[in-house]
Amino acid sequence: MKMRYETERLVLEIFTSVKAEAVLQFYLENRKVFEAYQQELPPEYYTDSYQRDMLQGEYNLAVKSLSIRFWVYEKDGAGKIAGTVSLQNIRRGCYQSCELGYKFGQDFWGRGYARESILECLRIAFEELGLHRVEALALEENTRSVKLLNSLGFEWEGRKKQSIKIHGEWKTHELYALVSEMDR
Repeated sequence: MKMRYETERLVLEIFTSVKAEAVLQFYLENRKVFEAYQQELPPEYYTDSYQRDMLQGEYNLAVKSLSIRFWVYEKDGAGKIAGTVSLQNIRRGCYQSCELGYKFGQDFWGRGYARESILECLRIAFEELGLHRVEALALEENTRSVKLLNSLGFEWEGRKKQSIKIHGEWKTHELYALVSEMDR
């Protein structure tokens, strides 16, 4: 696996800790949108040092192919982060599976960037990492995400009841999965 990939319009790159300032800016610019769909974060999350430590930890996990986060930006842009797509909780052995994660800044919605980068990430998962199954979770009310997963061929498999606590309330995730065509 490489640390950097390109699609028609985008670059997917595993960042090192030197990109902490850009990552922090991405999170600050999209804080309100992202926090609506994620667990409560510690106050220090929005600091350069916290993001530097997170990036170093993520880099170490990527080197071991345990969890891989790609930061996405436009090829022809100024390097501003558009979003992130990740393969998390990579399980080997008889499972050969992982969970897909993604989030894109509101300024980049509606351009097909999530779809383009997820397709490349799925290619990496199935062809390069040899995974058999990729799962994705979405809150039912996140209709954009549900629509995207359906358009990519993910199939709804059920609900994970009260699987995440968001703003003090337990929420249910919808579970979707995609199986490698090479193994069918």
